[in-house]
Amino acid sequence: MKHILLLLFLVIILINGCVKALENPEEIIPTAADSKATNEGVGIVVGANNQFALDLYLKFKDEEENIFFSPYSISTALAMTYEGARGKTAEEMRSVFYFPEDDDIRRYSFARIYNQINKKDKKYKLHTANALWTQIDYSFLDEYLDVVEKYYAGKATNLDFGNETEKSRETINGWVEERTKNKIKDLIPAGILNADTRLVLTNAIYFKGTWLLQFNKEYTRQEDFKVNPEKTVKVDMMNLIDEEFNYGETEELQVLEMLYDGEELSMLVILPKEDNLKSAEDLLSLKKLNELRNALTKQKVDVYIPKFKFETKYFMKETLMEMGMSSAFGGADFSGMNGTKNLFIDNVIHQAFVEVNEEGTEAAAATALVMKEAISEKIVFNADHPFIFMIQEREIGNILFMGRVFDPTQ
Repeated sequence: MKHILLLLFLVIILINGCVKALENPEEIIPTAADSKATNEGVGIVVGANNQFALDLYLKFKDEEENIFFSPYSISTALAMTYEGARGKTAEEMRSVFYFPEDDDIRRYSFARIYNQINKKDKKYKLHTANALWTQIDYSFLDEYLDVVEKYYAGKATNLDFGNETEKSRETINGWVEERTKNKIKDLIPAGILNADTRLVLTNAIYFKGTWLLQFNKEYTRQEDFKVNPEKTVKVDMMNLIDEEFNYGETEELQVLEMLYDGEELSMLVILPKEDNLKSAEDLLSLKKLNELRNALTKQKVDVYIPKFKFETKYFMKETLMEMGMSSAFGGADFSGMNGTKNLFIDNVIHQAFVEVNEEGTEAAAATALVMKEAISEKIVFNADHPFIFMIQEREIGNILFMGRVFDPTQ
């Protein structure tokens, strides 16, 4: 009886532990190997990520709509893919994402950044996770799987995309939802996966932080927001009067840094003067961004900023091809994954969520990269209609007999 009670007690502990892990997915995220990471290497990878962020923003800016994405999530998912790229495919990916060519710099730096994001004892919630989802009966090189698991903490899980397509989709989407506190749902829509799918790579990132200086909800008021010279809308405008912020300005811009509790993370707001958003966007560059950051000083500022909440979803195949990564989607060389050149990227899907209110900010994003196998079409020679035939001497091509079959039954 005592043994039975002890067994039940252990089962209850295990169940509670599993429930707690599901409620706090960041607690079960493994660490990546970053022992050889250097500050210089991390700086190179951070610079690459930031440059890609600006490049991608400029690709999206022409549409008159909200923009929100996680360059880190996209870069990480593509970095895991890049580990299996070779030749021209690798060169194009490296050019678009500015990945360091040196394996040690790239891998250990991504690992260090990953571990830094997932560190414990923070005054904010921030975690990220990577995963690979492989076709159960398809062989990938152990070397590739080991690299992704070691440096990106992306463990491979077998799924059956052909026979259990919908179940596989639900499994991957469930993983994403769990690690984004249910903010990113249905990342991979129905119809994306099929029997040709061989690999899906995923990254998820979640953040929730409170402002170091919080806005008072009682002071939030409905105010005008000028979308463009012809359109004005009413918004809930938050405000903080006569408080100290890191602030700077140029002839074209005002820049405000709002710190989150713990002072390790912040939101940088770039506000164009004269309601001229295009002039601000035209100035965006990595050099300019660093100059703006370095020019910030603590000053008393009256801050007015709207509450906002929205979601975005991007199917990025065409965008990445336009940015110079065309061969990855056709004629690809991902031989570092399986030893052949028959894999290609079929889809890159990115989804993001953000909410900014009086208390702080909640944001989440996920990226899924779907890889399929280029299946050679079977050649069918079906002589079910009249045909000509010859009997020849192969070496010299001498036709010995020639004829036509018009009706084999005659």
